[in-house]
Amino acid sequence: MAGGGSARDEGLDRGIGTYALATATVNAVIGAGIFSLPAGMARAAGPYALIAYLLCALAMAAVVLCFAEAGSRVPTSGGPYGYVGEAFGPMVGLVAGILTWLGCVLASGGIAAGLADALGKLVPALAGPAPRLLIIVGVLGGLVGINLLGVRTASRLLAAGATVKLVPLLLFVGIGLFFLDPAKLSIGAAPDAGGIGRAILLSLFAFQGMETSLGASGEVRDPARTLPRALISAMAFVTLAYITIQCVAQGLLGDALGASKAPLADAMALIDPRLGLLLLIGTALSMAIWLGSDLLGAPRLLFAFARDGFLPAPLGRLSKRQVPANAIITHAVIGVILAVTGTFEELVVLAALASCALYIAGCLAAWRLRVREVAQAGEPVRLPWLGLWVVLGSGSMLVAIALGSRAEIGGLIGVILASMLLYVIAKR
Repeated sequence: MAGGGSARDEGLDRGIGTYALATATVNAVIGAGIFSLPAGMARAAGPYALIAYLLCALAMAAVVLCFAEAGSRVPTSGGPYGYVGEAFGPMVGLVAGILTWLGCVLASGGIAAGLADALGKLVPALAGPAPRLLIIVGVLGGLVGINLLGVRTASRLLAAGATVKLVPLLLFVGIGLFFLDPAKLSIGAAPDAGGIGRAILLSLFAFQGMETSLGASGEVRDPARTLPRALISAMAFVTLAYITIQCVAQGLLGDALGASKAPLADAMALIDPRLGLLLLIGTALSMAIWLGSDLLGAPRLLFAFARDGFLPAPLGRLSKRQVPANAIITHAVIGVILAVTGTFEELVVLAALASCALYIAGCLAAWRLRVREVAQAGEPVRLPWLGLWVVLGSGSMLVAIALGSRAEIGGLIGVILASMLLYVIAKR
C-alpha cells in the first residue's frame, strides 16, 4: 500500500495520547460482556473457568504484541487495515479492513440491542418495541454528536467515561473480596471438551476489541511510542480485571453462578440489594460507553476505505472539525439497523469470528513488516521473540475459528471472498 502513514492521513489531528488510547482500548474491550460473562464461563467450564481465561489471555497477549509492533511501524487510520495492506498488498489489506469493520459494527449492533434490553429490565415501561427503538436511536445519536465535536473532545470524554464505568466493577471487586467464600471457588462439575471449547470462545470474545480503538491510529500522537505502550498496558489491566471478577463472582455465588442472568448484580445483592441495583445501572452505563469507543475508532475504517477508493468519496471527507463525519454517521445508522433486527448473542458470535481472522492477518503482518524494515513514523518498537508471538497468536486464532459452526465458518469465508471481489471491481 503506497504512501507513508503521515501522508495518507493528511488533515487529521494527531491529538490522541497514551492515556487516551489506553482508556479507549479498555473501553472497547471491557464492555457489556463483563457483567454477564462470569455466568457463561461457569456454565461452560465450571471451576476451570480461570484456566480458560489464562489460556485466552496468553493467546491474546501474543496477538497484542504483534499488533503493537505492526502498529508502531504503520500508524494509519484504519489500524490493521493499514499495516496488513502495507505487508501483503492492498487486496489483503482490504480484506483485513472489512473484517475489522464488520466485527466492530456487528458488536455495536449487539451491544446497542443489549443496552435497550438492560434498560427495559430496569424500567419495565421501556421494554416495548417502540421505546426500545427510541433508546437505540437516542443513545447512538447522542454518541454520534459527541464524536462530531472532534477527536480530542471525544477521546477526553471517553477517557472520563472509562473511569466512571469502572467504578461499579471496582466496588464489586473491592467489596466482594471481603465476603467471598474460598470453598466456593472449586464448586462445580468438571467440564467436557465441548465445555472447555465454549469457554475459550466466550473468553476470546471478551478479550477482543482493541482493533476498534486502533481504527484511530492516524490521529495518535508519537505513534511509535504511544501505540505499544497503550496496547500493552490496556490489555494487562483487562486480563487482571477479568480474572479477579471471575474469582469474586464464583466465591460469592458458588454453584448458583452458572444459572444467573446478571451474575455481578446477583452476587452484590447477596451483600446488599442496593449494591445489586448499582451493578445493574453499571451494566447499562458500560454498554453506552463501549458504543462511544466504537464510534471513535470504527468509522475511521470507512473513512480509510473511501480515502483509498474502495467506497464512495463522501465517506472519505473531513468536517470542519477534522473528523470523518459522514463515516461516523453511516456506521451509526448501520449499527441501529443491526440492533433493531438482531440479538446480542447472534451478533457478537459473528463479530468474534471476524476478529479471529483479522488477528491472524495482523500477526503475520507484524513479521512481514519487520523483515521489510518498514517504519513510517520514526523508529518503531522491536519486540523480542516476535516469531514466537506470531506463531502462538495466529495458531490460537485458527483453533478458535475451528470451534465455530459450519455455517459460521462458511459465512466468514464468504465475507473474505466478497471483500476480494470488491477489490477487483473497485480497481477495474
